[in-house]
Amino acid sequence: MAKGLLVTYVLWAVGGPAGLHHLYLGRDSHALLWMLTLGGGGLGWLWEFWNLPNFVAQANRAQGQKQNSREGIPPLSPIRFFAQMIVGIYFGLVALISFSSMANFYIVGLPLAVGLGVLLVATIGNQTSDFKNTLGAAFLTSPIFYGRPIAILPISLAASITAQKHRRYKPSVESETLSVRLYRLGLAYLAFTGPLAYSTLWNTAATLSYVSETLGSFLSWFSFFPLLGRLMESVLLLPYQIWWLLVGDPGINNRYFQEWEKFYEFVHSFQDEKRQLAYQVLGLSDGATNEEIHRSYRELVKVWHPDHNQHQREEAQRHFLEIQAAYEFLTQPKKPRGSQ
Repeated sequence: MAKGLLVTYVLWAVGGPAGLHHLYLGRDSHALLWMLTLGGGGLGWLWEFWNLPNFVAQANRAQGQKQNSREGIPPLSPIRFFAQMIVGIYFGLVALISFSSMANFYIVGLPLAVGLGVLLVATIGNQTSDFKNTLGAAFLTSPIFYGRPIAILPISLAASITAQKHRRYKPSVESETLSVRLYRLGLAYLAFTGPLAYSTLWNTAATLSYVSETLGSFLSWFSFFPLLGRLMESVLLLPYQIWWLLVGDPGINNRYFQEWEKFYEFVHSFQDEKRQLAYQVLGLSDGATNEEIHRSYRELVKVWHPDHNQHQREEAQRHFLEIQAAYEFLTQPKKPRGSQ
């Protein structure tokens, strides 16, 4: 049955951020992406207004060519590549919030989450990619920046490059019933949102603390790139800026906007608290010199190395990791105070 452009526009207007129009057109990967990101933060939903005729034509063309698989390699798309990067980072951040306490998370959980985010974008429309190679690239890159949130970036970059390298057109398959498609989408949606909801509702304080710490780490890294840093700040404040422009009620909007700004300031202040904690772990006072940091680190590593503490290996392992994390934090380049 041919897809109608008018129906597509109605579904786009009524349930666009939830991906209803993509579900109607048989673009299940795109529908799932919109469900998990609310239409790409609303921007993707608005942007595709002009692409709906092309989506409808593509869906009708696919229905008429079910017996013939398209050959060749799809053209390289910078937009798809950057979308893979962004969604991979997004999936990685959600995994950090939901599963960071899991054993071997940075070797197993994080690359798997980032790789699946990249593959979700890679399978949008009439294209797909090689799952094994893409996930393999994510796992091979996971040791870079091991144990730090910034590890998401190289994993997402490597997986996105690999997905683009192995891009191809989807093979022709028999159409599935709507119930089967909804069942699959429902399982994927629950797998993504379930752990996040559990962390948020039953461990709210720890979740907010970890979100702030993760965002603080990212903002600290972007301080090496001032333009990107300012862009990230704008993105963090964008939801409330849009709300303020659209509704324009000073009594409510200013209060919410100020709350968001307070949260943003809290993210920055978290770095100062983390620095003080790092000094405490190394047994140093605030403002210790690099020489004192190096000396304390070498001494503590010898004391708490797991191989030297077989009788209390778990405790030694915990202290050893804390010492390493504190040393890495204190020895990384610092952003000058008050710089933008």
